[in-house]
Amino acid sequence: MFHLAPVSRCSIFGLPPGVRCLLRPQCTAILRRYQSNDARKRSLTIDGKSYPSDSWTNAPENILIQYGRRLHVQPNHPLSIARQLIESCFPGFQHHNSLPGVVTVDQNFDSLGFASDHPGRSKTDTYYLNQDTVLRTHTSAHEVDVFRANTSNGYTICGDVYRRDAIDRTHYPIFHQIEGALTWDRSAFKSSEHFSQHIQNDLARLGSAGVDVEDPNPTFHPERNPLQAKHHAAEEAEAIAAHLKRSLEHMAVAIFTAADKALKASDHAAQEEQEPLKIRWVEAFFPHTSPSWELEVWWRGDWLEVLGCGVIEQPLLIRADVPSRMGWAFGLGLERLAMLLFGIPDIRLFWSKDQRFLGQFDENKPIKRFQPFSKYPAAPRDVAFWIPDAGAAVVETPATTSSSPSPAGGQITAAPPPDTPSFHENDLMEVVRDTAGDSVEDVSLIDKFTHPKTGRQSLCYRITYRSLEKTLTTEEANDLHEQIRRELVARFGVELR
Repeated sequence: MFHLAPVSRCSIFGLPPGVRCLLRPQCTAILRRYQSNDARKRSLTIDGKSYPSDSWTNAPENILIQYGRRLHVQPNHPLSIARQLIESCFPGFQHHNSLPGVVTVDQNFDSLGFASDHPGRSKTDTYYLNQDTVLRTHTSAHEVDVFRANTSNGYTICGDVYRRDAIDRTHYPIFHQIEGALTWDRSAFKSSEHFSQHIQNDLARLGSAGVDVEDPNPTFHPERNPLQAKHHAAEEAEAIAAHLKRSLEHMAVAIFTAADKALKASDHAAQEEQEPLKIRWVEAFFPHTSPSWELEVWWRGDWLEVLGCGVIEQPLLIRADVPSRMGWAFGLGLERLAMLLFGIPDIRLFWSKDQRFLGQFDENKPIKRFQPFSKYPAAPRDVAFWIPDAGAAVVETPATTSSSPSPAGGQITAAPPPDTPSFHENDLMEVVRDTAGDSVEDVSLIDKFTHPKTGRQSLCYRITYRSLEKTLTTEEANDLHEQIRRELVARFGVELR
């Protein structure tokens, strides 16, 4: 599926461990020099198309080798089952499940109005094939194109998305999103009142979701959740918002009813009487919807954030050459939903080819809870180092609390630091992934210190090694850890402690 040329790797893993550790520094240095000297000649070939590399290229082999797995449409895969459950809630929608994961910078950022200095454009956040091409960071990269094609009133888009992120049991640099939208053509009606009444009639046909709903706030608020007064009449936005909420309430009931049935059918399910499902709407901000909300569900004793949604900002539809259309959009993360539905404890499992995992799921049968087949011991190791410069360092980056995309335009990202950082935590995560792959369960900062005289910063990270497929020996964990230590020195010039 993917080819990296002409860089070759020097393989020393067939040698005895004692010889291997003696040769690794020399081989790593030779490989690094070759990669560095030949970087401008490299090209990436994905799905038969070649992309020339340049100074922006940062997509590593361990990410590109997963491109094209298409887990969201793989028969009987839990992500595919979750996708089908969501799609079943929107009859008549057009479902896009095969849009390519390689997109232009224009599609991923410019078409959605992202500012030129938006932090999401940074190489510390996004995987670039070259300065003009990225691995999409959200399914919204296709939104303007789909709106412009205007082949259906409603649609969903589902696919793999890529972000440089933290390493833990709920985050992975490749995950899957599904978003949906429904629009109406205002020009087909003789007045705003007739347009709004048509949407209200569509709402009436949806019927009640049969669940308690908390929605204490007005549809829009001039400061917190503004109406797009330049483009929308109040009654239009009211009708669209009401249709959006009712549609997603039905979807939430379908999802959590399935989750409840799976729990009750499992041997370890809690059999005590559970509180009824409840839904609440929380005002939110997303870049390309207004007004906007988050949908939360009370389930099994806790409020769970499920998705983000809102009334689509009209400038986005204008950019898509459909200025007379108005509507709503939502987005959510498939992994988060599937982990909840199936009780899957570690996001790495979705990428497993082990039949002990894959064989547990059947899209033609009711959803069943995942039964763990192994629990191999953790092997934590610490690495501490001085950052070479006293400049700004980006650490303790908040792992995205939700893998849901912001409706109609990607995910909100924290503001960039005021100065170019001398060290970014996401770069450490990439070193760990490049070296140890899925043999690492978690990486966390456990200590940081600034020298009072020199201003130098010291960081200490705990790397927890745990394979999903076997017990790592002490030698194997030490071997991986030593490679990571050497790579940190070589790439970033840190001073190990």
